[in-house]
Amino acid sequence: MSRIPDSFIQDLLSRIDIVEVVGSRVELKRAGREYRGLSPFTNEKSPSFFVNPAKQMFFDFSSGKNGTAITFLMENDRLSFVEAIEELAKRAGVDVPREGGNEVARLVLDGPLDALAVAEKFYRSQLKSHQPAIDYLKKRGLDGETAKLFNVGFAPESWDALTRLFPEADGQRQHAMDAGLLIERDGGGAYDRFRNRVMFPIRDTRGRTIGFGGRTLANDPAKYLNSPETPLFHKGRNLFGLFEAKQSTKSELASLLVVEGYMDVVMLAQHGIRNAVATLGTATTREHLTLLFKSTRRAVFCFDGDRAGRSAAWRALEQALPEVFDDRECRFMFLPDGHDPDSLVQEVGADAFRSLIEQAQPLSHFLLGELQKQVNIATLDGRARLPGLARPHVEKLRDGPLRALIVDELARLTRLGRADLEAALASRPKPEAAAAGAQPAEGGRRVESPGAKPVRVALQLLLEEPALAAKAEHLGQIEMLAQPGLDILLDSIEFFREHPEAHAAQWLELHRGTARGAALMRISAMPLTLAGASLDEEFLDCMNHLRKRAIRERQQALLDLARERPLEAFEQSELLALMQRP
Repeated sequence: MSRIPDSFIQDLLSRIDIVEVVGSRVELKRAGREYRGLSPFTNEKSPSFFVNPAKQMFFDFSSGKNGTAITFLMENDRLSFVEAIEELAKRAGVDVPREGGNEVARLVLDGPLDALAVAEKFYRSQLKSHQPAIDYLKKRGLDGETAKLFNVGFAPESWDALTRLFPEADGQRQHAMDAGLLIERDGGGAYDRFRNRVMFPIRDTRGRTIGFGGRTLANDPAKYLNSPETPLFHKGRNLFGLFEAKQSTKSELASLLVVEGYMDVVMLAQHGIRNAVATLGTATTREHLTLLFKSTRRAVFCFDGDRAGRSAAWRALEQALPEVFDDRECRFMFLPDGHDPDSLVQEVGADAFRSLIEQAQPLSHFLLGELQKQVNIATLDGRARLPGLARPHVEKLRDGPLRALIVDELARLTRLGRADLEAALASRPKPEAAAAGAQPAEGGRRVESPGAKPVRVALQLLLEEPALAAKAEHLGQIEMLAQPGLDILLDSIEFFREHPEAHAAQWLELHRGTARGAALMRISAMPLTLAGASLDEEFLDCMNHLRKRAIRERQQALLDLARERPLEAFEQSELLALMQRP
């Protein structure tokens, strides 16, 4: 499998104009330095969708979606990453190159992603010739079209069937081990991780296979086996079936149903319920919620109705509380005893299953219902205990209608006045926050740590006007500063110096899908306010502030060292020079 070179993507972004790309799909009007229009992702009536031609980026404050022209096509046109690149290349009148060529006869392995793609193709081919695996899937009710939709395959009962595809030369076997496909033997060599298992490829939001889930056909104590954690695959950050769900519609998904198993997702899809996704053998995480709400406004969590299922639902609720705001919604659905989604949809049919989804409990009902089970609401003592039980959960909610309505309902249940209840729910300082020296600010938000603001503002300015990179001075001194985020700023300066014609979108695209990319996107989306100063003045002021802090910190470090031992001659010279600097 070949890949598109990063250099081509950078060049492509320099050729196209995001205003033209977005303007062909959204009606835009000039608004100062930007263009404004109605969000294509929500049904808003007042425009909060902006396109910035300087940054070559869009910012949608209605849906929270931001990004480059590539991101816009992926979100608006429901394209994969590669399809978006191809669409932009067609617009620019250029061909999309592929590193490694297009020869089918040989494997082009540039890294773990390519190894995973080869493994997926191999597993699919193996399923066609392994009758026991086919019989198992038929017994479970799965048809060929659905198996093809999810690229279901089979890992043969062999220790080296896959290993043989990856020779040790050119690092190909290492790519497969890095992808979690092979396991290194103690005495050298490697063997297949998955054996005698029906294989379910796990895709990221771009449609790339990043891992596998395998269901054993033997009496293996591990019925399901997932790929191990790798740089590409994290159980707590990925959802099985999300790519397929997004591909099922050209518009935003009205809701996503979160279930627990691969076969649940696959069988629901076979019955026409194409919006199901599954966690990968782990509890729901905040990263899961973030991923869900990038694709929909409503998440419905589906659990068994027994004690274990309700406990899992409660853990999901605790993760969801900080993520439910504005028009986001979480609901909780509990299945009849003895059923999972796979078995239930086959028994009752799609219409009845959809009806159960519609009856799912809102988050507020589930939260307050579970809390009331812990007290006797008919007694004064029981009602008095309820605010204390609710406090840690209400604290997690952002200010807004949901929090207000939950507090109103708590007031009704406890028969307390709103002011008395709010006093009982008042947040108490968290020990870890006090230890870190964080100070509460207006609205309950934390102020930035010392030194964070000049780094953030300098980076904001740089993304707005990349030419400022050429004016940055004394970087050797500044880089000595121990300040979170400083590495991103310095790397950004270096990039824009080396690529003086580049804009912010090109820099962000290089970090797509990474924590650094997410940080850059957050900063780029922040409103830039200048109190009378020009971009140049503000940027140089931030850099000078960082330089002075770096000098002070180095000065102090040398003075502290002098208390422990006599300074070397070069250290004395450095200290003297630092003390003489303005």
